[in-house]
Amino acid sequence: MRLNIITSINVMNSPEVKQFIRDNSSLFWYIPEEKKEDISHELLVETILNYGDLNSVRQLFHIIGFKNLSLLHSGIQGRKKLNYYPEIYHFFSLLIKKYENSNF
Repeated sequence: MRLNIITSINVMNSPEVKQFIRDNSSLFWYIPEEKKEDISHELLVETILNYGDLNSVRQLFHIIGFKNLSLLHSGIQGRKKLNYYPEIYHFFSLLIKKYENSNF
């Protein structure tokens, strides 16, 4: 069931998510311009956490929502986990653990 929720999260980006991607477009330099707005939330979260500034991380949490971020985090395994810097993955894990039962 959890996998279905994560998949449905990534189906279509809202206008707010698309604007956020445009605002951080330079972080996605390797993706063709016409495809940037269609990236998955999984890739968006990975890129912003690894390379974004603190303001971008805050915006990401606000736009995507903590519950969706928690679901994405729980789906990170194996090679995908290795895409994160170890410090970032650990920090992300601590945030999830601290706020998982809140209405954040």
